[in-house]
Amino acid sequence: MIPVVPELPPLPALTRAEGELIDAYLAVVDLLGRINPARAADTYSGLRAAQALVARATELRDALTLMHTRGESRMHTATLDRALRVLDGERRTRLVVLPSEPPR
Repeated sequence: MIPVVPELPPLPALTRAEGELIDAYLAVVDLLGRINPARAADTYSGLRAAQALVARATELRDALTLMHTRGESRMHTATLDRALRVLDGERRTRLVVLPSEPPR
C-alpha cells in the first residue's frame, strides 16, 4: 500500500528575485547547520560545507541586489515567512542553533 502523504500548502506567489532569495537563504542555512560544531560529526563535512558557503552567500547577495535594483525596497515578510514555512524552514533553521542542553 502506498502511504498517504499530507499535501503541502501551495507556495505563495513570489517574484523571481524573492524566490531566489528564499532558495539562497535556505541553502546558506543548510550549510550553516552542517558546519555547526555543536552538531557536526566530522571536520571534513564541515570543511566541505564551509567551502560551499562562499558560493551560496554570493547567490544570496545577488538575489538581494537584484531585488534592490528592481525597486523592490521592502521585504514582504508575511509572504516570505509563508514560503519559508512551506519549504521546511523551521526545521532547517533549528540545525543552526545550539541543541537544547542535555539534562544533568
